Amino acid sequence: MVMTASRSITFRGYFLPGPAIGSAPGLRDAGSAYIPLTPPLPTLQPCPAAQAQNPGRRGWTRGSRSRRGGARTPEPRCQFLQLRWLSSCCGGLDFPAAPARPLRSPAAAMQNQVLTPHVYWAQRHREVYLRVELSDVQHPDISITENVLHFKAHGHGAKGDNVYEFHLEFLEPVKPQLTHKLTQRQVNLTVQKKENHWWERLTKQEKRPLFLAPDFDRWLDESDAEMELKAKEEERINKIRMESRVPNDSFANLKRGYLFMYNLVQFLGFSWIFVNMTVRLFILGKEDQQGLDSFYDTFHTMADMMYFCQMLAVVEIINALLRVTRSPVIPTLIQFFGRNVILFVVIGSLEEMQSKAVVFFVFYLWSAIEIFRYPFYMLACIDIEWKLLTWIRYSIWIPLYPLGCLAEAISVIQSIPVFSETGKFSFMLPYPLNITVKFSFFLQIYLIMLFLGLFVNFRHLYKQRRRRYGPRKRKTN
Repeated sequence: MVMTASRSITFRGYFLPGPAIGSAPGLRDAGSAYIPLTPPLPTLQPCPAAQAQNPGRRGWTRGSRSRRGGARTPEPRCQFLQLRWLSSCCGGLDFPAAPARPLRSPAAAMQNQVLTPHVYWAQRHREVYLRVELSDVQHPDISITENVLHFKAHGHGAKGDNVYEFHLEFLEPVKPQLTHKLTQRQVNLTVQKKENHWWERLTKQEKRPLFLAPDFDRWLDESDAEMELKAKEEERINKIRMESRVPNDSFANLKRGYLFMYNLVQFLGFSWIFVNMTVRLFILGKEDQQGLDSFYDTFHTMADMMYFCQMLAVVEIINALLRVTRSPVIPTLIQFFGRNVILFVVIGSLEEMQSKAVVFFVFYLWSAIEIFRYPFYMLACIDIEWKLLTWIRYSIWIPLYPLGCLAEAISVIQSIPVFSETGKFSFMLPYPLNITVKFSFFLQIYLIMLFLGLFVNFRHLYKQRRRRYGPRKRKTN
């Protein structure tokens, strides 16, 4: 209730004594009344009527009590809020409202806030790598002034499509020129150091910025970075040495033309053999009564072309010796002499061997290998690579070389009894030994060398295939 005489205020058993409203300084009637904030609030005292109804309740307001049991006094925490509370209790007093704070929209707050992207860094002795996690960046503003990197770009980052920027002051001096590469998902920066040494940290300030983190995809310790630097330096020195050893070849075009023509001739020769033998086997063989004539007359129909191709193969040895090609000399010699021993000695010198079926398999396997090898070299002379042909050239030898070696071994085994009976190429040692040395003895030794030569060639071809299609070591950037 509100008392008109004394203008005291009673609320929940408490009353606030005071002078009349008209005489109270700064206190006016309801509707236009106000109470100033500067004077302290009067002390709240218990209401006698409330104490009579509730004898056990003291009814003091929240305040401070003296140690001797004195009356509580309100704490001067916020006089304005206490006056508002009195106004709500009385209902007849009006106090000034709290000043309203201006509200800003989220969009306006986002515009005033500086957005920084996530930046990852790594270093080497000569350069610093930075990776900015921003996608769809176009025309970024990147510069280095007074050893401070300034970056500003519009892209899609952690806060959506916005303008992101950051500044980094490097620990040590860097070159003002930098290179950057834009990808769909990030921006890669490379900064060159002025002095080639390892940094303790990236920034001059000891405390790392919140948006900066190590790039563990490129991160290396100082010892690992030194090893990588030494390896690159050795590779550079070796490259310079190799370039200094190789003289300027003014006959490169002439050499290419010569190798192209040689491989073309060999390809045409072996293709003629392979196609003729295939046609005779699958077409003409069906018209024969027994269907086996194409096996037994292979030598008489294909020998001339095979002689030509195998004799022309001596050019490959000359090319390897003169370093016209990069082919190793020993595998080339093994293949050349191995085939010519079979062709000219084992088969060509014995009429009994010329009509055997093993001749067909020897010629057919030889030509099947060469019709893929020579066109590969021919296209390489004009810097053309056909991936299918390349794969066949480095893979077809896996089944065909062992089969060819097996066919050659069978022909040698079949010729040993013939050489022993005829005594062909046998000779007698001079006096006093007088021992006849049969040629079949050398053929038995040749059988052992045949399989050793197969191992050497197989190993060489396997290394070539591994260099081309083998697993490659991942480089650490």
